[in-house]
Amino acid sequence: MTTVTLEFADNLAIIDINNPPINATSHAVRSGVMDALASIRQNPAVTAIILCCTGTTFIAGADISEFNQPARAPLLPDVIIALEDMPVPVIAALHGTVLGGGLEVALGCHYRIAHPATRLGFPEVNLGLIPGAGGTVRTPRLIGVENAISLISNGKPITASIALDWGLIDHITKSDTNLQQAAIEYARKVATQPCPTPLAKRNIPDTKQPDWDSLIAKTAQKARGATAPIIAVETIRDQFALSADQALANERQQFVTLREGEQSQALRHIFMAERNVAKLPTTQGVTPTPIKTIGIVGGGLMGAGIATACLLAGYQTIMIERDEAALAKGRENVASHLQGSLKRGIISQERNDQLLSQLHGNTDYAALAPAELVIEAVFEDLEVKKSVFDAVARVVDSTAIIASNTSYLDINALAHSISNPERVIGLHFFSPAHIMKLLEVVCTDGANPQTLATALAFARKLGKIAVPTGVCDGFIGNRIMSAYRKQCEYMIEDGAYPEQIDAAMTDFGFPMGLFAMQDMAGLEISWKTRQRQAATRDPNERYVALGDYLCEQGRFGRKTGLGWFRYDTAKSAPQPDPDVKRLIEQESARKGIKRRDFSPSEIIQTILATMQQEGDKILNEGVAHTADAIDVVMINGYGFPRWRGGPMFMKTKSPVSS
Repeated sequence: MTTVTLEFADNLAIIDINNPPINATSHAVRSGVMDALASIRQNPAVTAIILCCTGTTFIAGADISEFNQPARAPLLPDVIIALEDMPVPVIAALHGTVLGGGLEVALGCHYRIAHPATRLGFPEVNLGLIPGAGGTVRTPRLIGVENAISLISNGKPITASIALDWGLIDHITKSDTNLQQAAIEYARKVATQPCPTPLAKRNIPDTKQPDWDSLIAKTAQKARGATAPIIAVETIRDQFALSADQALANERQQFVTLREGEQSQALRHIFMAERNVAKLPTTQGVTPTPIKTIGIVGGGLMGAGIATACLLAGYQTIMIERDEAALAKGRENVASHLQGSLKRGIISQERNDQLLSQLHGNTDYAALAPAELVIEAVFEDLEVKKSVFDAVARVVDSTAIIASNTSYLDINALAHSISNPERVIGLHFFSPAHIMKLLEVVCTDGANPQTLATALAFARKLGKIAVPTGVCDGFIGNRIMSAYRKQCEYMIEDGAYPEQIDAAMTDFGFPMGLFAMQDMAGLEISWKTRQRQAATRDPNERYVALGDYLCEQGRFGRKTGLGWFRYDTAKSAPQPDPDVKRLIEQESARKGIKRRDFSPSEIIQTILATMQQEGDKILNEGVAHTADAIDVVMINGYGFPRWRGGPMFMKTKSPVSS
């Protein structure tokens, strides 16, 4: 396959890139474009050039695999300068996702037209980078400083309509128009006009500069320790004192420095880990079973969230509840979730109404008969779940997959409670299930490859990051969290306070500390788990009962206004509570513990070491098939700072610092 082709037609030159799946700016693409431009320069009949891409997208980024290799000429900045310097207009025909280096290539062209479904952006900050081929220089010269900062420092793509409003693109085609033909017609029109001044040679629009100090401070606060968003803003700011050539050189130096840094290495690690974690040898070559209808047993917070996720993914969804009142509440919960999507602009009112029409409710399990997959999301009690499995198995086809959303319970026991246990799988969603990306796919001992392949395909259809895991108490994520929560409770008895541990965690990069997180989730959840485990707990193991005491006092967290912290209002920040401090000190004294101080560094060292030790056990037991799987779970489900790469990645690098 030829990566870049060149065609001459009616005084036009058409350069076509074909480098699936995302037409990344690999060395072959860069070389091919440069060769094509050299050939065009030898043809004086050419009056305009069209740059387009075969497949589902325009250039959607760089070839990340090249980041760890020596640079090979031509570099992308040189390709873009060559595009800018062409003596005839170059028109970029954009579709799909135009991201990173792809958008920089488009900015090197003189004109940009796009299909209406196109999305454009600079996601580099998500990889610990900034644009490195002129993005921070050309973008503000085209759309102004404010819009450029928004586009580059946030890392989120924008729609074609917003891009047109900002002036990032020049024209949007009709949805049913052939893009290349539209580009040809546009090229013929602009070919008679003077070639526009290249962006790198223009001045930044004469607009008021932002308050840079305030902007950088806000960016740093939002970044929670990530450096790339801050460097992006600073790089845009610095070019006001530089020529365009100096600004391009400064940007490139910042890009190279970031690329070699620890944060970018960590972010690239987790980027690749998320894309590879669900690739299992046992499912290679296995065709997933087609699924059209999903059954959900339970319409509470989790069940309604799962139902919403299924509806948004296009599935017919059947919700089962114990009575009409509970079913009505379940419908209400789903409608509320969809309203949230409507307000955020994810769906239209028409789409909202359509999705609600695809939700079918019933109190009779027989309504589940058409479902190819049924997920139970009921009370966390093994016997209750067994009764649900039995009722479901009686009415669905013998090949239908039956899944449990349990967070801790033994799914093997559930599987063996029905016939055909090979069709049982765990689907551990994270709350809110229609928003959180992580989905632990728990493979029972008897689950066959067909079941696992179908479950993984279902997760992808939902837009989730699916992480296969074996069966154990808590699977990957909750097991690790239980282990480090235990160590945090030890530190509380030994001398620390909840606010100190939470502060150390947020300073490290967690969005929320452990104890504030427990208050938000509800302390009774882990209390019930501890009660369930009490009969099998090692009597010689150290046990911290402080959480039990809080629950016995009715302190269940934020929803009651009292937990590990005090909450003056429903939305107020957690406040240290003297009553909790007194309770902690009394318990330490009762146990004869002499309390001592803990530094933030010691707190984080303890938490991280515990995560890594438990991770090693999980790997040795085969619960996780790779260390990457653990990193993906902890980052996407438990707030571990993404720019640190995950606890197992950090174990391979330098010691942690707070």
